[in-house]
Amino acid sequence: MESIWQNYKAAVIAAAALLVVAFSSLFVVPESYQAVIIRTGEPKKVVNRFRPEVPFGQTGAGIYWRIPFVDRVQLVDRRVLDLDMERQQVLSNDQQRLQVDAYARYRVIDPVRMVERAGTEEQLKTNLLPILTSVLRQELGRRPFASLINAERGTAMENITAAFDTQARQYGAQVLDVRIKRADLPEGRPLDAAFTRMETDRQEEAATIRAAGERDAQIIQAEAQAEAARIYADAYGKDPQFYDFYRAMESYRRTFETGKADSSIILSEDNEYLRQFRGRR
Repeated sequence: MESIWQNYKAAVIAAAALLVVAFSSLFVVPESYQAVIIRTGEPKKVVNRFRPEVPFGQTGAGIYWRIPFVDRVQLVDRRVLDLDMERQQVLSNDQQRLQVDAYARYRVIDPVRMVERAGTEEQLKTNLLPILTSVLRQELGRRPFASLINAERGTAMENITAAFDTQARQYGAQVLDVRIKRADLPEGRPLDAAFTRMETDRQEEAATIRAAGERDAQIIQAEAQAEAARIYADAYGKDPQFYDFYRAMESYRRTFETGKADSSIILSEDNEYLRQFRGRR
């Protein structure tokens, strides 16, 4: 055995070195990753690049070659990733201080740009977080607090997503969606002050509505009285005796209904007020 080692020592070492070089020149790209081949510090090639039109399983994942000790392979996730923003205080258009929790969903569509501008995926998240915070503050600062709890919230989120996506493209990332998890008023005195201000606004709004209702009621009542007076005038012109009789009956009803049960009214039988009781003679 020793003689074989002595005779073929150089060949064995060369074969082992070739195996090491061969294995170091191979690398595997999983289906869920895209690989950037970096040579002398510069990205040269992308393997298994994300393409939205190519179905999963046919993107080009597998075993690839590289130049040993010269090429470096950096794997970049090609799946949809999450970006969670820490709770931030945002000032709305109506001067409400809000505690906002938000998150974004994105993916890397240009791994070369991501490697050149950010370096790593962790650094990419670090770079994207302040952009998300800034875009969120700018958009919510243009809107009142009520817009976060009605249909305007959808429009606000679309604007935030579009603005964030525009700035994220410089790092090779595509923003798919931005959502607000929670938007709360701060605890303590600011919250109490906000509730008091909201209550005052609702009371002023209710007072305005009541005043408008009373105004409309007075207008309707005045129009009704004018119409009634016109009808009475028409009736008097057509049949004065019937109009006189009607007015007398109306006066009797109001006089006797408003009196107490034990009250008495004593009038002589020839009193002019009771002439309609005597009938026509």
